[in-house]
Order: sequence, then structure tokens, then C-alpha cells
Amino acid sequence: RTDIGLGPEGRIVAASWAVPTAWQAWRVLASPLTRARETAAILFPNATAEIEPALREMSFGDWEGQSLEALRGAPGSDAESREAMGLDFRAPNGESPREVQQRLLPLLARLVGEGRDVVLISHKAVQRALYALATGWQMTEKPPTKLKDGRAHLFRLTSNGLPEVAELNIDLGQHG
Repeated sequence: RTDIGLGPEGRIVAASWAVPTAWQAWRVLASPLTRARETAAILFPNATAEIEPALREMSFGDWEGQSLEALRGAPGSDAESREAMGLDFRAPNGESPREVQQRLLPLLARLVGEGRDVVLISHKAVQRALYALATGWQMTEKPPTKLKDGRAHLFRLTSNGLPEVAELNIDLGQHG
């Protein structure tokens, strides 16, 4: 949740991506964090992204800014036992993926009611929580399909606002 912008390398990477042309006409919602807003501006230069608080990154509490690998290796760490909790994983003073899902559900219900195509620009933990909601993945084992970095994921919403996977790992190379 630390609000840092894209660094020079991040800007270069985002500028190398291109979203499918059809998406340019879609409504754009972005996390309030600077890096998501900057990514939205790069990918959708002719749109103004609307800030959506429900898309903010999952809180990692006391573990903010630390890698899971380092946490696992720390003396006396309980990172592995917390990870085994899947959707109920929570860093000390943090938020669980299940809680992220609960904050996404009202947004998804609103989007169904609006009936428009929407691009959501968020963060990895939020995307994983949405993916788990769509697939029933409990996060206690490897995901049915690995969500790759730097890719887009397309979901459709059912009439009751629940996501279903339409397509994962969409390459953001040049699109016409």
C-alpha cells in the first residue's frame, strides 16, 4: 500500500504495452495509488481514469515492502504457516485476500448494474483475489493458471456480480 509512483523502468515497461483497440472506448477505473494512476494514464492517454478505492492494494501490514522469500527465511518467522491459510492469509496488522474479495464485491455489483465494459487497473494481490473469486481457488495450492506479470486478465460478470474468467494472461504487445 505504500504509495510510490512508477520508476523510470516501470514507465518504460508500461509505455511498451498496448491494450486492444476496443478497450480504448471502455471506462477506466484505477486504484488510488500513484503507480496505478500513472499506468492508466500511459495506457489510456485519451481517457481520464476514475479513482476507485476498492482497487487499492491489499494491506501487508507490518510486512509492507518486504519480500515473502525474505520473510520465510527470517528467524522465528511464521510466514509459511500464514501462507498455508490461503484466502485467510494475513500479515501482522494486514488484510487477507478474503477481505479484499469482500471489498471488491460491492464494486462488481455496481458494475453489473451499469452494464458497461470497464478496465480495472489495480495490483497483483487484488488481481489474485479477483481470480480466486472467479475460480473458487482457495489459495492453499498453486493457482489453476498462473497470472503472469505485465499481462491483462479479462473477466465477465454474472448477473449477480460474480466474476468469471473470460481470458487470462493477455499479451500487451502491440495491438491494432
